[in-house]
Amino acid sequence: MKIIILCGGKGTRFAEETKVIPKPMIKIGGKPILNHIMNIYRKNGFKNFILALGYKSKVIKKHFYGKKDIKMISTGKETLTGGRLLRLKKYFKPNESFMLTYGDGVSNLNIKSLLKFHFNHKKIATITAVRPQLRFGELLIEGNKVKKFREKPQSDTGWVNGGFFVFNYKIFDYIKNDYTVLEKEPLEKLAKKKELMAYKHYGFWQCMDTLRDKLQLNKLIKLKKAPWIK
Repeated sequence: MKIIILCGGKGTRFAEETKVIPKPMIKIGGKPILNHIMNIYRKNGFKNFILALGYKSKVIKKHFYGKKDIKMISTGKETLTGGRLLRLKKYFKPNESFMLTYGDGVSNLNIKSLLKFHFNHKKIATITAVRPQLRFGELLIEGNKVKKFREKPQSDTGWVNGGFFVFNYKIFDYIKNDYTVLEKEPLEKLAKKKELMAYKHYGFWQCMDTLRDKLQLNKLIKLKKAPWIK
């Protein structure tokens, strides 16, 4: 099964590094986070990758040059997430299912369990739902008194998009053009039509949105406590 990894964004929050390299090439534990993401799939037995490139694509092409199980496709510098996916339509056959994720998030997700869930429900799309750790300590306040304090607990109020998707070919019917944001109209329409299912992942998940995230991921590797590597 093919895995699309969206690697075309500009990563503006990492301006100092992304002046030179694209965000997926930012190193965690000495190697690009993109390598870590691909290894998550590989250890589950999946290694047929399509990298949807855009910003600073030459850096990624050079890094993976000669790798036969990796297709590197330029999908435009300004193309949005849905548009990048649409540009890859020709690489899939009608009724074919495939996986997709972003180039900046790691998890100890069981990919085989995710796929089993997807094929059992027979809908167009599956999104992995996660409950991230809160960035700050949680306070329960009555009046001006702190009744309870928890240091950075996992959110128990709601689920968020964890970025590990499974789609079948029909997803392309919901994408208009380069400027379609996958997470907006396509997924919203699928949800309304009851064609979007959520696979709940209770384990580790972390995206690299900020420098703080990067430092935390590096710390986990240094301490040999990186759940996505085990």
